[in-house]
Amino acid sequence: MVPGPTIEDLLRELAPQVLGALVRRYGHFDSAEEATQEALLAAALQWAEDGIPDNPRGWLITVGSRRLTDLMRAQQARRRREGMVAQHTPADEWFSPAADREPIEADDTLILLFLCCHPVLSPISQVALTLRAVGGLRTAEIAHAFLVDEATMTRRITRAKKSIADGGLTFRMPTADERAGRLAAVLRVLYLIFNEGYAATSGPTLQRTELAAEAIRLTRMLRSRLPVDAEVAGLLALMLLTDARRPARTGPHGELIAMADQDRRLWRADAIAEGVALITDALPRGPVGPYQLQAAISALHDEAATAAETDWQQIAALYQVLLRLDDNPVVRLNHAVAVAMVEGPRAGLERLAALDDDQRIAGDHRLHAARAHLLELSGDQEDAYAAYLEAARRANSVPQQRYLFARAERLRER
Repeated sequence: MVPGPTIEDLLRELAPQVLGALVRRYGHFDSAEEATQEALLAAALQWAEDGIPDNPRGWLITVGSRRLTDLMRAQQARRRREGMVAQHTPADEWFSPAADREPIEADDTLILLFLCCHPVLSPISQVALTLRAVGGLRTAEIAHAFLVDEATMTRRITRAKKSIADGGLTFRMPTADERAGRLAAVLRVLYLIFNEGYAATSGPTLQRTELAAEAIRLTRMLRSRLPVDAEVAGLLALMLLTDARRPARTGPHGELIAMADQDRRLWRADAIAEGVALITDALPRGPVGPYQLQAAISALHDEAATAAETDWQQIAALYQVLLRLDDNPVVRLNHAVAVAMVEGPRAGLERLAALDDDQRIAGDHRLHAARAHLLELSGDQEDAYAAYLEAARRANSVPQQRYLFARAERLRER
């Protein structure tokens, strides 16, 4: 029997939906977030004792609404005591009767996503706030995704919330013109949420399946609104083609299994077929964007019957095109590995050396892990051993640490 979702999993899934419902009904993003967090805490305590209610989302919205009502009345009372009542809207007018007539079953997550990506916010604040409000990531996880410290990210998220409050932004789906200006940020948010779910940056498990599933769900929702947008289709294809490998990425004890060593019979054929169909349809429509190119690369990996049959030459060529559109250190790292598989490990190592002075990735375990792998392929076992150890020390994910230490020890035993 397949176990049902835990209370923690359910609350994580429902949190952005509840926040969206409260913001839609009452406005006041910051207060709605506070009320949502209190409702989640109440649920965690009460549901553990009484069980999950029949309508958990409605339960959370009701509790959050009561808490928000209390909070707004308290604020109004404070203003009244300060003699400023005339300058503020009465508390009862904070409520939107039209919104209260909307069905409680409505999922406002997509609207919340676009609100967090409003142009009043800086691009980095858009992504950070959405990862926090919609993706449910902790501030430390978001900081790692942006390669900054946690204190810096905390300040950015706080400023983003204040900008939404000060700007009086309306909770609604943007118009077509408004949407065009926010779509790039929305896609980046969904991409980062998926990446954190597929390869957790920290913690005891390699994957956080609930985050990857939520990113796919939101991207499907977005594509239903924008069915002809090639980059939306490309992102959904990329997620499906990547997530198709998930069943083979870990062993019986949660240990990481590299793609070259995975049992490809475990890869999900349905997800691969859907992803290939999406990217095959999207590419000719153009213009070609970064997500379409990454999806095409993933499709080449997924369609190879064995690791040895991977078309590395075409993958390297696609990464070269991707660099012209999105020249960032992670793409350069992946391109270096692809080049190594075509021209030999030394060619890849030369490209990796160029990243040593890039502070965005110089301290990242992925650079050291890639160098270790290419050194091993070149026959330099001593330097490969040292690089694997360095990568393991820099990794925050326990399964990644164990995998890298195991690779190092295997070389030592030879």
